[in-house]
Amino acid sequence: MGLYIAGLGSGILLGGLVIYALMWKLSKKARGEASEELEKAKQEAEGLKREAEVKIKDELFKRREELEEEFKASRQEVADQQKRITKREDNLDRKLALLDKKEELLERTEKAARKIETEAKEKLEHAEKLDLEQEKALERVSGLARDQARSEILDRVERSMDSEISELTERRIERARDEADEKANEIVLGAVQRCATDVTAEVVVSTIDLPSDGMKGRIIGREGRNIRAFEKATGIDVIVDDTPGVIILSGFDAVRREIARRSMEKLVADGRIHPARIEETVQKTEAELERVINETGKKVSSDLGIHRLHKREINMLGRLRYRTSYGQNVLQHSQEVALIAGELATELKLDEKLARRAGLLHDIGKAIDHEQEGTHPELGAEVAKRCDEEELIVNAIASHHSDIPPESLYSIIIQVADAISAARPGARRESLEKYIKRLERLEGIATAYDGIEKAFAIQAGREVRVIAKADSLDDGDCRRISREIAKQVEAELSYPGEVKINLIREQRFIEYAR
Repeated sequence: MGLYIAGLGSGILLGGLVIYALMWKLSKKARGEASEELEKAKQEAEGLKREAEVKIKDELFKRREELEEEFKASRQEVADQQKRITKREDNLDRKLALLDKKEELLERTEKAARKIETEAKEKLEHAEKLDLEQEKALERVSGLARDQARSEILDRVERSMDSEISELTERRIERARDEADEKANEIVLGAVQRCATDVTAEVVVSTIDLPSDGMKGRIIGREGRNIRAFEKATGIDVIVDDTPGVIILSGFDAVRREIARRSMEKLVADGRIHPARIEETVQKTEAELERVINETGKKVSSDLGIHRLHKREINMLGRLRYRTSYGQNVLQHSQEVALIAGELATELKLDEKLARRAGLLHDIGKAIDHEQEGTHPELGAEVAKRCDEEELIVNAIASHHSDIPPESLYSIIIQVADAISAARPGARRESLEKYIKRLERLEGIATAYDGIEKAFAIQAGREVRVIAKADSLDDGDCRRISREIAKQVEAELSYPGEVKINLIREQRFIEYAR
């Protein structure tokens, strides 16, 4: 038992020693690894420190360079300012010296003038004394008083000179008239020869080519709903006849007709033709044409060298592209007048640019004369005044048809240039203007009634399509108004055949399912 206990104690002791040895070995290994990690951490810290120092040095170097550049720029700016100040001082010194010289010269001139004035007074007094002595001597010799002698001499001179003065005046007037006529003819002919341009006469119909005759049925739509929607949206009459492969758009308003033409071409190319699509296409086309109108106005003014026009004037010039007067395109006519007026002003030694500006704007009122009351010279002058044009230009516009007296040579030049452009053979056709006026009057009669929203003269004036406000009028009011419109048209207008008054009253109710 004792041996057993001794053996057990020895084993325990031996196990403790083994365990201690193992623990010491593990502790030593852990200390070695910790030492290695610490060394690595130190090395990384040193590396980071060196990188930070390098970065800080780079930043400091860059900042130093930037500060040096700023300092150089500041120093250069100060030097430039110093140069400018020195130059100004030199200029001031030269000006002061020049002023001193001028003052000296002025003093000498004043002294010389005073001396001359004194001498002139002395000579005048001496001459008056001599004249008085001579008059007294003549009175003694002739026995006539001074006033009597003067009257008799003047009568004799007047009688002897009357016939000569009359003949001389007549010769001078005749020669001046011949020279003026010859010079005026040269100026006008030269201006016309330099400014001759082609005039495109706008017609009142547009032709649309179709890919097939089957497209006509799609344009008309079920029970005519597509064609009615198109005519209502554009105000242009659509003529679908037996002519193969084409349809015709008819309307006197060239802007609306152009919108209708472009819209129809888009619808035909797209193939989707229904009322909603028609309205969407017409709205987009109106926006596109508005941009084209503005671009046209800018191009025309730029081609003529006319700048700083008001945006409203540019828009109205673009609209004149689609406006005709007596068959003559108004924009082309305005360009002609501007060019001719510029040439006339050059020959007369006046401001060419001012004359061109007045010539280009002289008919600008025609862009709105079918929308507002008043003559186109009155409307054009009002627009020019609102756009801050010079008074010379406003008067030239207002007086180019002699509605008011011209106040400058520029107004007369515009009258002459306008007459030259209009009188050119083939430039105008009076029948077209009368036709357009009649169509405009048809629309004006219809829109004058309360409760009428729009009116469109279509079918070459054989029909007036009137759109009534559904919430303002009932069916009885519509019958009464259509009858009154017909009576007023009969009383005020002359026309072949008959005019159909087509008054439309409809309501739309729109909801969206979401």
